[in-house]
Amino acid sequence: MTRTDQHPSRYRWVIVAAASAMLAIAMGELVNGLSPFFTTLEAEFGWSRSEVAFINTAGLIGLSLGGIVLGFAADRFNIRAVVLTGAVVTGLSILAASQATALWQLYALFFVAGALGGGALFAPLFALVGTWFRTGAGLAIGIAAAGQAIGQGGIPFANALLIEGLGWRGAFLALGAFSLVTLVPLALLLRGPAAEPHSAGQAADEEAPAPLKLGTVVVMLSAAVLFCCSLMSVPLMHLVPLIQGRGIPAPEAGSVVLLMMIVAIGGRGAFGQLSDLIGAIPAYLTASAWQTALVFVFTQIGELNHFYIFAPIYGFGYAGVMTGVLSTIRALTPADRRATASGIILAFAWAGHGLGGFLGGMFFDMTGAYTVTFAAAAAAGIANLVIVGALWRRVAVAHRLPAPAFSA
Repeated sequence: MTRTDQHPSRYRWVIVAAASAMLAIAMGELVNGLSPFFTTLEAEFGWSRSEVAFINTAGLIGLSLGGIVLGFAADRFNIRAVVLTGAVVTGLSILAASQATALWQLYALFFVAGALGGGALFAPLFALVGTWFRTGAGLAIGIAAAGQAIGQGGIPFANALLIEGLGWRGAFLALGAFSLVTLVPLALLLRGPAAEPHSAGQAADEEAPAPLKLGTVVVMLSAAVLFCCSLMSVPLMHLVPLIQGRGIPAPEAGSVVLLMMIVAIGGRGAFGQLSDLIGAIPAYLTASAWQTALVFVFTQIGELNHFYIFAPIYGFGYAGVMTGVLSTIRALTPADRRATASGIILAFAWAGHGLGGFLGGMFFDMTGAYTVTFAAAAAAGIANLVIVGALWRRVAVAHRLPAPAFSA
């Protein structure tokens, strides 16, 4: 994909809006949309918390593997065709989940939804947004990521209401139909920016070369996101059942996540702007430190009104993590290999999501409480901070600048 130059097209904001909406729907379904189904599926089938959580993990494993292949494809083939494939597969997989009668069927369907659905959407969409913007890319990525935040709050809340009104099968049926009628038209709006002939005047305006070798960036960011997303997935997947464990009904529990993700909309935009001002890696570090310091506090809360107060505080900083990751990828990778690099790095992010969600359920089954789950999440956050700090130092050395002065 190539970049528009002297006069940026207004169509880039159509791309941002379409990407934001698609990420809201698809990622809301695949990342944490399953959380309101936990207690319902446990009650009907007698499955354990970890067995139900692995449905989500299977989807995220699929997303991580599919993202590598389809990120590579997005760099080389028509972006609209890649994303349209993801839109159709996501909707059909959720529809089919409504007819499942065995646990393995849900594992398989969510794996397919992740691999060929989400894998064709997440990395390619963010790479596309970054390619349309030479300046202000952090804000544009933050806006697109804000759409994901809307979905990760709205979809679980909507699912809780749908389950109460239609049962879990009806909820999957309604969600799948909604996905098809929204994602497909949005995919048809997407295209890469028009190619422009290069000139001497333009050459000076191209992106600066990345300060580190691509392999170094991919390896270090892959390790970092594995840990940071293991942390991130714990509240996303287990906050609703944790709140329900306090005797609070599912709709009210889901509303806490909805409120958290509404605030996260502002957090994603704010941290996108912050990455434009102080650099992508410092913004990523700031958001990572925020969620690491606060995640364990959820286990110390017992009343609904206290969850309503604390969850937005956590959510504002948590929201900046993915914006920071995506802005860092854009800052440290060449445009013509960005979707490929994004696919690999984000594969480890989704693997971390799946791992954290599954281990959270397993620790709950072992102890009957969420204390160990959230403590392990905080430990993963510390590991992420160490790796990102080391990356920041290497980039600073490559630029021959003191670390605090680096701006990607």
